[in-house]
Amino acid sequence: MPTYEYFCESCGRTFEKLQQMSDKPLKSCPQCGKKVKRLIGAGAGVIISAKSGGSASGKTCCGRTERCDKPPCSSDGACKR
Repeated sequence: MPTYEYFCESCGRTFEKLQQMSDKPLKSCPQCGKKVKRLIGAGAGVIISAKSGGSASGKTCCGRTERCDKPPCSSDGACKR
């Protein structure tokens, strides 16, 4: 579920609300009850993975075909094993 940011035009309060994408935007400020606007946010990326612990090629980041029981790679891609 995405988090939406709102701004109250009356009291100047900015707040966030966790809502489903199908939910209607909020209309009133929970603090003062006046009109709010939903702000345009940066959004979030969607991560799609073929399998947990692997890539679409079927290999881990260090080139192994089977999943390692410990983190296999360092930030430079070198296998720690």
